[in-house]
Amino acid sequence: MTARHEILGGKIQLYRRGGKFWHCAASVAGRQYRATTKREELSQAEDAAEDWYLELRGKFKRGELGELVRVKSEKTFAQAAEKFIREYPVITEGQRNKQYVDGIERRLRNHILPFMGPKPLSEVTSGFVQEYFIHRIETAKAAKAQDDEKAGKKAADPVPPARNTLHQERVAIRQVLKSAVRHGDLSRMPDMSQPYRMNSKISHRAWFSPDEYKQLYKATRERVEHPKKKKYREDYEDLHDYVLFMVNTGLRPDESRRIEFRDVKIVDDRDSGETILEIDVRGKRGVGFCKSMPGAVHPFQRVMKRRNPKPNDPVFPKTHHELFNTILGELDLKVDREGQRRTFYSLRHTYICMRLMEGADVYQIAKNCRTSVKMIEEFYASHIKNMVDASVINVRRSKQPKARTRKAKRGADAD
Repeated sequence: MTARHEILGGKIQLYRRGGKFWHCAASVAGRQYRATTKREELSQAEDAAEDWYLELRGKFKRGELGELVRVKSEKTFAQAAEKFIREYPVITEGQRNKQYVDGIERRLRNHILPFMGPKPLSEVTSGFVQEYFIHRIETAKAAKAQDDEKAGKKAADPVPPARNTLHQERVAIRQVLKSAVRHGDLSRMPDMSQPYRMNSKISHRAWFSPDEYKQLYKATRERVEHPKKKKYREDYEDLHDYVLFMVNTGLRPDESRRIEFRDVKIVDDRDSGETILEIDVRGKRGVGFCKSMPGAVHPFQRVMKRRNPKPNDPVFPKTHHELFNTILGELDLKVDREGQRRTFYSLRHTYICMRLMEGADVYQIAKNCRTSVKMIEEFYASHIKNMVDASVINVRRSKQPKARTRKAKRGADAD
């Protein structure tokens, strides 16, 4: 709730929006200026605002107003964003993925700053943030409808930006405001929670069931044995080995792209007694470690034989998204039954689900996949029927013998 007050016949406006300090605003030579009084009591804030205004007038008469503007005027969201953009890559270097850092700057410059940039920081309230998201959704829908009209497509219900896209933009706004609080340009953070939010539906990640996975690797193997175009034979071989490698390691797609041959070792595992791969993984969680299933060894050996690589060569230098999607389309496996689109990430989900179905320990899976037990339990374990022990659920209480009636008891005593 905003509190307002005026002094000097309306020449100075005092206001407070949720924070503990009063702010002041005044116009000099047709230009609006704002500042914080850094006072909590209204009477003290009035004195500070009056001194500020008289100093502002004196600076204007002496031609020194520019200096005052730099020192005293309230910063805008754009200024705070520029300060954040400058410091964020430096402070997070080596801790945050460069793509993630670049993504935040891109969202700020492309979408957020054109709408929120000129706004003074004290006016970036919860309501104003909500106005931005309404504007964002409406303009995205309008742009999509216009593009469809130009392309001559049939008009359909315009789709708003994806929920994850809006979430990432909310994160970017929050980061800028947090930076402003740290630098003393903003007294407190506005409420950034998402209003009207329903409890999200729990759904498993798109994966391939054992039968679907069998369909997939048989189709990729068929491409290798009977290539439709011989010049693409190596691409078919790479995709086939990539599918087998991913489902037997559980790597994220971005992790698989960073793996070099020197990061992979073929070892005889002491605990399992099987020949597996030990992989040094570099990805979103930094440097990690992975032990593969035995099924990943032969695909890796085939790749080595085809390439005769150097130690620092990438194992999978190319992505074959188009070929992968083509095969999924031929098999009618592009989406699962809930309509979720299958991607290379689905191969990781398949690894996790299959390990759970075989009874592997959830903690060990989480550790090997560089994720948390909570993520495993929430998105995978709760949807695997093999995780439910029917012998524990289908317990039946033993039937107790019926108590004898009094009449029957008396008869038994008489005998």
